[in-house]
Amino acid sequence: MSRVVHFEIPVSDPETAREFYTNVFGWQITKWEGPSEYWLVSTGEQDSPGIDGGFYEPQGGLSGTVNTVDVEDLDDVIEKVKANGGEILVPKMPVPGVGWLAYAKDNGQAVFGMMQSDPNAGSS
Repeated sequence: MSRVVHFEIPVSDPETAREFYTNVFGWQITKWEGPSEYWLVSTGEQDSPGIDGGFYEPQGGLSGTVNTVDVEDLDDVIEKVKANGGEILVPKMPVPGVGWLAYAKDNGQAVFGMMQSDPNAGSS
């Protein structure tokens, strides 16, 4: 069974959002040192219930909070999304050092992400 492992909150001003969520919830938020503008959100200790997430700049059909589901075979799940009336919004892409990511809409128009772990994703 696949589980939700990550959330993303759309923000237009990451610094202001960082200050807000740090002051309200005590979250630790740091800029990702990857190839795109992204902020990592730590919501608590790893041995506590809950998940961590990130901030992203809304674009390309993504504009609301997005939950990402861990999947074993992203290509297989993409085909299942299409076969069940869903739509792929952002095709499979590497997240260097993390894995393969795609975004989709379900048959009711809710947006979600799918991530296949692969530390070699994006390596040449």
